[in-house]
Amino acid sequence: MSVFKRIYCQCKNPINLHKNREKLREVTCPKCGAVVKNGQDVGNYFISYYINGRKKTEKVSFNKSLAEAALRKRLTEIAEGRFLDIKKEHKVKFEDFVEEYLHLHCANHRGVHKAALVNLKVLKRFFGGKYLSEIDVRAVQEFKVKRKQEGVSDATVNRALACLKSMFNRAKEWDKFSGDNPVCKVKLFKESNGRARYLEREEIARLINACTGNLKAIVIVAVNTGMRRGEIFGLKWRDLDFNRKAINLLITKNGEKREIPMNEDVISAFISVRKHPQSPYVFCYEDGNPVRDIRKGWLKAMKQTGIKDFVFHQLRHTFCSQSIMAGVDMNTVREIAGHKSMQMTLRYSHLSQNHKQRAVDILAQRLGIKECSPKIDNVTSVEHISPISF
Repeated sequence: MSVFKRIYCQCKNPINLHKNREKLREVTCPKCGAVVKNGQDVGNYFISYYINGRKKTEKVSFNKSLAEAALRKRLTEIAEGRFLDIKKEHKVKFEDFVEEYLHLHCANHRGVHKAALVNLKVLKRFFGGKYLSEIDVRAVQEFKVKRKQEGVSDATVNRALACLKSMFNRAKEWDKFSGDNPVCKVKLFKESNGRARYLEREEIARLINACTGNLKAIVIVAVNTGMRRGEIFGLKWRDLDFNRKAINLLITKNGEKREIPMNEDVISAFISVRKHPQSPYVFCYEDGNPVRDIRKGWLKAMKQTGIKDFVFHQLRHTFCSQSIMAGVDMNTVREIAGHKSMQMTLRYSHLSQNHKQRAVDILAQRLGIKECSPKIDNVTSVEHISPISF
């Protein structure tokens, strides 16, 4: 239990000055070696004390007398059990709550569960062994910096922070954690919303022609419906309504049911698939289990067509982009693709250069403006034209 002064170096390293050290005019930063000036108008006083065997540090004031008075008050309140700032301490280990979070919050959402497993594995590596109450803003900031130093993209770090934020929100709801969510005070990295990669019509034809077997049907379905890979792989014959020309998705990423219309190309693709006598899945292996990996055939098709920097999920981008360029309204594209907000659909509102060129050509035809030259009378040569003055 003590009162001490804290000043900061230019490298943002905190320097604690206990007892007589607070009167020093200059101190050396133990981290960078720089000389840091000290004075009455520099730094703040902190108090430290113990509660249930755990050390607490609290910022009080720039005045030492006020800090000493605050420490005496805290010790009295603790001794008499009147310290209202002491909330019930929850002894919940981070790794234990991870299992509870997965079971109660993520189990019913397959897409969320899969992403959470990846993020929680990283979070456990960093916060494992700590109680939830021990994880503060500084610890979260350290996690953010360390992940960035490991070469991870800004978007990946942000997804992990979002997962951690969700964990603390659930912990508060389930009375496993008291206090403010430490992730709320940590700034996320600014992500670059670059142009979504999609295929032009000529590239789509080349890709489909390069695919064989079930992969060809899978690509046709993806391009014409915008369905996610997991949604396609999980399709069962009972989900297809050929009379109504519709696909009924019961399990989706956002947990909402979705009906997707089928055009003739999609219907033909499904008809071309050989039905397994004992499997309910549309796309399955010889043993009846659903298809999970198309990497080998996909890479072969990419090499044959010469298409580069393109992954399967971008067939969904292709569907959205080509639909919009074909004149389909945004809301219809949003409903078919299963986007929760229009903002997600707006990512695909860009147009190809050829499409923009066709647009201005159509405008020229509609306006009917013909090219004309200025009429000049009684002028036999350019030299006779008087210069225009501005």
